[in-house]
Amino acid sequence: MLDGFAIVIMAAGKGTRLKSKRPKVLHEIGGRALLLHVIAAAKTIVAAEHIYCIVGHEAERVRTAVAPTGVKFIDQPDQRGTGHALQMVKAWFGLSGEALPEHLLVLSGDVPLIRPETIRAVCEAHLAEDAAMTILTAEPDDPTGYGRVLRTGTGVEVAAIVEHRALKPEHGDAPEINSGIYCFRTKALFPKLDLLSTNNAHGEFYLTDVAAMLVADGERVVAAKADSVDEVLGANTIAEMMHLDQAMRAATARRLMAQGVTIFRPDTCVIDAEVSVGTDTVIEPYVQLLGTTTVGSDCQIRSYSVVRNSRLGDGVLLRNGCILDGAEVADGALLGPYAHLRPESRIGEGAHVGNFVETKKMTLGKGSKANHLNYLGDAEIGAGVNIGAGTITCNYDGAAKHVTQIGDGAFVGSDATLVAPVRVGAGAYVAAGSCITEDVPSGALGLGRSRQVVKEGWAARRKTKSC
Repeated sequence: MLDGFAIVIMAAGKGTRLKSKRPKVLHEIGGRALLLHVIAAAKTIVAAEHIYCIVGHEAERVRTAVAPTGVKFIDQPDQRGTGHALQMVKAWFGLSGEALPEHLLVLSGDVPLIRPETIRAVCEAHLAEDAAMTILTAEPDDPTGYGRVLRTGTGVEVAAIVEHRALKPEHGDAPEINSGIYCFRTKALFPKLDLLSTNNAHGEFYLTDVAAMLVADGERVVAAKADSVDEVLGANTIAEMMHLDQAMRAATARRLMAQGVTIFRPDTCVIDAEVSVGTDTVIEPYVQLLGTTTVGSDCQIRSYSVVRNSRLGDGVLLRNGCILDGAEVADGALLGPYAHLRPESRIGEGAHVGNFVETKKMTLGKGSKANHLNYLGDAEIGAGVNIGAGTITCNYDGAAKHVTQIGDGAFVGSDATLVAPVRVGAGAYVAAGSCITEDVPSGALGLGRSRQVVKEGWAARRKTKSC
């Protein structure tokens, strides 16, 4: 953590060019909102109580989405430019009674690829240069449309920030763009905010104008260049956002592979930024690992599986086409193909959940097996249990859910219907085709089906009648 710094994140804009009803900063890449990516990077530099999000458009919706991060909020009801946003910050500190931080770092809520390392480098350069203002810059292949940073020479000092359309021939190519990320010495910044003017094409207060004011006062304004252009680019259209999403997911895949994870055809996989995967796990093409999913070591995730907000232990095999959402899978379990684990499914060590099995809010104990065509909802199933093909737990009576309990070592025959609430004791048997509506004691046989009737010669007599 850096002492003496607070971070302000610009998150008040509407994002008109997105053509979306959703606030711009709540659009997602890499599995979470743009603003949450920026907050996560900021929290590696300062504590959450020193991070201030400036909110305006759909402010309550933004507050609700990021409130769990612990950051503070400053309102900008009328969005009148970046300078106006900092005027709101100044006013907030004046009214709150909080001590002014020595330095303010300004980030953009729609620049999700910014790395903690880059934020730290800007802050450290700001301190090392004893600057009043430090500007993070970059050099894209095509700087068209971006404001340009003009240096005084070959050093770090900045002469001015010039909008693209205001460039003059004497400025030359001016390839260095302004990222919109700045560090300020707070006592140098705040007096200048009251001097900002709206005498410009958009009638807004521009924070960039502060640079010229500070230079005119003989203060040091310096520039620090980012290593990567992508990390300072924002997203003004859905297409631009998807470019950032692709870059983030590619970086996530590279990070995992550097940690010993094998990813075949990483360009076909969708892996969110918060996902973690253990060493020697193999991920086949067209896999999706989403949300806060955690995968252990030595697992195999086969093609077309989708895993969201779930935890997999070590040595787990997910065969093709498995869908997991909010599930927990213990070491050595085997799932699929085409198993569907819904929220609160807990699969025990070495257990098997086979093809076209659906589970929900249930526990399957160590070494138990449900290999074919089952629905197991609101169930507590012990260790070493065999669930036959086509077995279902009838957990819903039209008004409430009820629990089925199956004890250790029980054997449930194929096509059994277990009408909850019901309990099958340890070591008990349920005959195939049974409808079980009463408890089956431990070691007993539960049989709930009609007696079979055989009519000898019936087929031949039927054929005779039809002739």
